[in-house]
Amino acid sequence: MELLDSLRQPPLQDDNISEHYEVRRLLGEGGFGHVFEAWDAKLCRSVALKRLKPQADVLHPEKLINEARLAASLRHAAFVRIFSIEGRGTGQSIVMELVEGQTLGQFMHGGKADLPAALGIGYQIADAMDEAHAMDLVHGDLKPSNLMLEADGKVRILDFGLARHIDPQATQTTTLCDLQGTIAYMAPERLMGRLPDTRGDVYALGAMLYEMLAGQRHFAHLNGLALAAAHMQATQPWPALPETVPPAIDALVRAMTAHDPAQRPRTMRDVREAIDAQRAPSAPAAAQAAEVKPAKLPASIAIRLQVPLKRAVLTLGAVVTLTLAAWQGPALVISLREHASVTPYSESASMQAGMQALRDFDQDTNQEMAIRHFTAVLAHNPANAAAAAGLSLASTLRYLGDGRDETWLQRADASARQAMASDSQLALAHVAQSWVLELQNKQDAALQAATAALNLDPKNIMGMYGKIRLLMKAKKFDLAAAVLVQAMQMYPQERILNTLQGAMRFQQGDYHGAEQAFRKSISMDPRAVTSYAYLNQALLRQGRTDEALQVLQQGLQVHPHWELYTNLGTSLFNKGDYLGAVKAFEDAVSENKGSPRNYLLWANLADAQRWVPGKAEASRASYQRAISLLKPSLQRLPNDPTVHSRMALYAAYAGLKQEALERIRQAITLAPELPDLRFRAALTHELIGNRGQALVELSEALKRGYPLNLIESAPDLLTLRRDSRYQQILINIERTAKK
Repeated sequence: MELLDSLRQPPLQDDNISEHYEVRRLLGEGGFGHVFEAWDAKLCRSVALKRLKPQADVLHPEKLINEARLAASLRHAAFVRIFSIEGRGTGQSIVMELVEGQTLGQFMHGGKADLPAALGIGYQIADAMDEAHAMDLVHGDLKPSNLMLEADGKVRILDFGLARHIDPQATQTTTLCDLQGTIAYMAPERLMGRLPDTRGDVYALGAMLYEMLAGQRHFAHLNGLALAAAHMQATQPWPALPETVPPAIDALVRAMTAHDPAQRPRTMRDVREAIDAQRAPSAPAAAQAAEVKPAKLPASIAIRLQVPLKRAVLTLGAVVTLTLAAWQGPALVISLREHASVTPYSESASMQAGMQALRDFDQDTNQEMAIRHFTAVLAHNPANAAAAAGLSLASTLRYLGDGRDETWLQRADASARQAMASDSQLALAHVAQSWVLELQNKQDAALQAATAALNLDPKNIMGMYGKIRLLMKAKKFDLAAAVLVQAMQMYPQERILNTLQGAMRFQQGDYHGAEQAFRKSISMDPRAVTSYAYLNQALLRQGRTDEALQVLQQGLQVHPHWELYTNLGTSLFNKGDYLGAVKAFEDAVSENKGSPRNYLLWANLADAQRWVPGKAEASRASYQRAISLLKPSLQRLPNDPTVHSRMALYAAYAGLKQEALERIRQAITLAPELPDLRFRAALTHELIGNRGQALVELSEALKRGYPLNLIESAPDLLTLRRDSRYQQILINIERTAKK
């Protein structure tokens, strides 16, 4: 794809266009064409001209003609009218109706649509597409930016250029390179290479209805290839719509967006009739359509063209062109910063880039980059075991970073199995299997898989990293240290190994040693934001609160990250700045800066909200959110002491005494030696009124190395710290230390 020059515009007039068309301005540009606004002096009307770029499809100008014929064959009022074809060869242009109004995307930016408006829009689209499907035509690119809402509420369907005749005998498939529709509204089977068909259009309409009624699209936190992977691999029905939506419409939308095309409504007519049955019986179609409120400043536009996206899907080494309508005021604005050049596909280069991204896997952007490169390789060569293994590892990391979203772990498991099936002698395939097994709480099997990987390739850094992590989790620090030393000798420039060393020393209570390791990691790569978060914790454990706060501020200047916001909130909370803590924790759970599916972050927010006047109800809601996000982990990891102890604490805050007692007893039984767990046990007992047991657990926490300064700064233990028995515990600890 060409690079766009912001200082160079295509000529507005040429000899191929009749003189009575006065071309006024460029409205948009796509992969092979331009769209202009023009004035038809003969008929005194504004029109749109769509023509090929001089250098595009030189040998196939019939593409434009075919588009015109397809669009002209449609009679429904929702489709844009074609007036004529001007010019010759590659200089030909389609003269078409200029549509005024706002896009459906603009309409949806205002939040949830009211039910009549959403159903009116859906009805009109289904009615129009029913006619197209009856002519054996599919659109293939239905999405909010290709749908216009006129001032009277009528829907217009734009850019039927991707439409094609349905050929029941077609055996060809299409790759991700060929897809031009926006991923969020594209059926999973299309993303996996199948040709457009009627049920793909049904899926797209279902996705838009869902977004209008829910107020956000499904997988709203994902973009690009991550979004594509989510749609391809998530086979469960979409989440239910708000309770205000009638059950029949909720069921219809979820059926339209079914992963299996066979489970969707068979035709657009079925969709139209289902919607019509739920609309107000007394309101005619035109009146209901008029309920859609147009924008105050409608945009004068024509057919939207393909605009390259910087974060588009990569496959076969090329940048895929996705469609995007960007608007500002009354005119279409094309972003010239979002274009990328086409590079020849190279499997080895893509694999190398993916593996390099994995080496700095604690950076979110690198995880996305790794997924993109490995998926590109698999699109070209599905049997590439290394790419499947790399995709599994990257998906595992996204699972950890996205708050334990189960769909990422399912993808990781599927990719690891694919890698093992393709090549069971590949070390990286065993590494991928090990990482998945670890997160499935199958520690012994995970360690066996990591060992098998290193037997096949003793220098595999991802295998060594995984084995060290597993040994640390099993408290086998001597064995872990031996593998770590070996890895650092082989790879002295790998920053992530220093981070791992810091984590090991932190777990062993060597906070000064952890600090040194984390500082070295930052010096090797100042962009490693998670290292700032870890360094902050090491400094806090040494009582150096001011330094710890400065480190967080440095990290946030590098890049906003949920771990940094979480630690900032914790620091402010411990200093008594509860309002500041609330703001930091809100950033940690936000869509654009944080990780909204992480239960721990919601619990932190709830903790801070409890101490701000007027925030009691908000605190309870945040605890409930934390509990709901934690429940799947508890079901999947019934022997994880940390999960039990956290659930106990949240239950205590929610006033569920019996649940809190049961969970904390289970946690202590599973791992009595963990100091953090003992501290949570103390806090749980104090919250439910068991002061005596709280003191016992606090004493155990101190004996096992839990920092006294964190106990002294915990607001919920204020009354306990005034108890004479607590003072006696401190005296006993001090005497023991002197001995």
